This record gives sequence, C-alpha cells and structure tokens, in this order.
Amino acid sequence: MGHYALLNSANVVTQVITGKDETDTTYDWEEYYGNFHNCTVKRTSYNTIKNSHQNGGTVFRGNYAGIGYTYYIDSDYFMPPKSYSSWVLSTADATWQAPSAMPTDGNNYNWDEDNQTWINLGNASAGG
Repeated sequence: MGHYALLNSANVVTQVITGKDETDTTYDWEEYYGNFHNCTVKRTSYNTIKNSHQNGGTVFRGNYAGIGYTYYIDSDYFMPPKSYSSWVLSTADATWQAPSAMPTDGNNYNWDEDNQTWINLGNASAGG
C-alpha cells in the first residue's frame, strides 16, 4: 500500500490517505488521487523520518508527511511546521536547525528566539 499527501494551494498537507502501491503502474497515482480530490497529491514514505529510512530502504521525500507539514518543491521534502523563524532547513537530515548548535553538556535546553540563544534548563539526570 502507498501513502499520499493531499496539499492545499500553499503546499501544506491537509490529509494523508492510504492508496495504491507505487508498484501498481496502472496509473500515475499522484495524478489519479489529485484528480479525484481536486488538489495536488504527493506520495510519501511511512518509513522515512529525518531523511533516513527506518528499515534501511530507499529514503523518500525527507519525512513522512503529516497534517500541517509543508511540501518543499525545491528540496522535494515534507517538513513539519518550522519551530522558529530563525531556523533553517537542513537538507542533510530533513530537519529544522537553529542558528547555533544546542550544547551537548547533558543539560536540558530551550531555544530563546528573541535572543537567538539556548536557555539552560538544568541537568537532565537530576532528580526532582
């Protein structure tokens, strides 16, 4: 079975449906479902997350599409909503990246968009 993302005019996913597997070449299934639903439709891979196939198969379109995700034509990726306006698309792993890397010192951090920095929330292993 295949999965297909229905897109609105801004390329935002409004629905994901289960349909014919792409190995069934009776039709171009993106076109077929697009005509049926009167919108643009793009196939999506249930096993592709962060530009990696979870079962070692072929990576397809960056991420499995979810409602509210955007299809980026230039990168041919589905991306979740952008967390912060300063973050940029990483085509290497199909994720949004902050302008600076989060510290890896074992503490928990939140991004502070106003100050463009990571806020230390404390030690992840501390009890409380």
